[in-house]
Amino acid sequence: MIQQIDYFVIAPPLALALVAALVLLLDAFLPARPRTKPVLGLVTLAGVLVALAFVVAQAIRGGPPQSTFCVPADLAGPARLCSFVVDGFTLVFAGMVLVGAVVVVLMSMTELAAGGIPVGEWYFLLLCTLVGAVTLPASRDLIMLVVALELVSLPVFALTAMKRYDGRASEAAVKLFVVSVVSTAVMLFGVSLLYGVAGTVYLSRLSAVFSGQAPAPGLAETTTLATAQSLPAVVSVGVVLVVAGFAFKIAAVPFHSWAADVYQGAPVPVAALLSVISKAAGFAGLILVLVAGLSGQAATWAPIVGIIAALTMTAGNLLAMRQRSAVRLLAWSSVAQSGYILAPLAVAAQSITPRLAGGTGAVPAGAGAFPAGIGPGAVGTATAYLVIYAAMNLGAFAVVLLVSRTATRNELDDYRGLVFRRPAAGLALAFCLVCLAGLPPGLAGLFAKVFVFREIVEGGSGWLALIMAVNTVIGLYYYAVWTARLFTPPTAPVLARHRPMPTTWLAIGLAVAVAGLFSIAPQLVLDMTSLSAFG
Repeated sequence: MIQQIDYFVIAPPLALALVAALVLLLDAFLPARPRTKPVLGLVTLAGVLVALAFVVAQAIRGGPPQSTFCVPADLAGPARLCSFVVDGFTLVFAGMVLVGAVVVVLMSMTELAAGGIPVGEWYFLLLCTLVGAVTLPASRDLIMLVVALELVSLPVFALTAMKRYDGRASEAAVKLFVVSVVSTAVMLFGVSLLYGVAGTVYLSRLSAVFSGQAPAPGLAETTTLATAQSLPAVVSVGVVLVVAGFAFKIAAVPFHSWAADVYQGAPVPVAALLSVISKAAGFAGLILVLVAGLSGQAATWAPIVGIIAALTMTAGNLLAMRQRSAVRLLAWSSVAQSGYILAPLAVAAQSITPRLAGGTGAVPAGAGAFPAGIGPGAVGTATAYLVIYAAMNLGAFAVVLLVSRTATRNELDDYRGLVFRRPAAGLALAFCLVCLAGLPPGLAGLFAKVFVFREIVEGGSGWLALIMAVNTVIGLYYYAVWTARLFTPPTAPVLARHRPMPTTWLAIGLAVAVAGLFSIAPQLVLDMTSLSAFG
């Protein structure tokens, strides 16, 4: 039987893959002239915009979820099993990744203008990462999830090492490579255990097996997890290993120690890529596995996610307070933000367990359907926080890239009086930092934290809400210290000003415009992400 492929469904990652091949060919055959660098950058930017246009077209088309790479009906039985599904969840994450990619490409054009980095290889690897990041939220089986996640991760450590003869970049690349390999090995071990028990790689079938709605082929045709006494230990080990593998990817405690060194050693656009796009892909995979595939094992992963969220936000904020480097501060701040994003998922898990235990959490048979015990509120809240965080963090990194052109060490003291030297950049960074802190006029960051607080309190996790409240106050300190430096008159004479490239200002302007839009209409992003139910 011939597999039917819907090319409109896979158009965004397919467009990015074709442009990646085009960039590599252009780099090989175009003459080595100064104009070649901006040409390759513009081709890459055009490819990202075309992929974004396809995502918008899929969103406008509406209707039921679109899918491809499906098991034939005579083999799948009553359930429709598909590997690639485009629904609200996919569209929200793909749109966020591609908008962030526009900013990263503009930052890359600034970084590559200085020379010393192979331009064609840079854009090719960047586009490969984007292919994985756009494919991952649409993946509905474990194999495609792992492949897409590795397609996001592997090119990044090569991008980190592109700065030749830079010891810090080489060290960061080695650390990132080791972390990626270890996390993949841990995750694959957990995936193999889950597959060995459930006998399937499809998330919807996994959900049915682990919630006791379908037999577990690993034991017998009539044995389900609801009656098998020896299986939960094996399944629990698999769940823990899968969560640990994703925790590496999103830099969650206790797998967070690589973040600061890698961010500081990598070029600033790569640090922004890790902070936003790679993190978004990691969270998309984690949400899919936990909520769409392992909802029946919520009793196992609920306390794990809650504890990891509390430890991650606490460790990230405490370590950020001690930093003097701007990039390292943003790295530890990014770790803390991961804790805030994880918190609603822990509450979602706690709300699933009693419904499944009571027998009312039947799992639909659709392709990657949203399990009936799980409302979209918690997933939508986590996604909304991630979207708002992405815009604010990209704006901060764009200004950091601007300052790094004249300040080699790029420490917080280098930003003293930035508002007086470069009013636009200084005010943009101040706005992004205020948003990250959750203070007015950055209403986007304020409402993002309010969304999370409300979801946690309504979920009955008062202890987690209390820990988040304390960490929010801690975060105010280092954001306020950095913001105060921007408005403090410089004590040393101002050096000759560096004329930034237009792409730098475009990156800053786009990121700040998106963050400003969310500040004006913060409910907009929650309404958009509340539709991100699977199916």
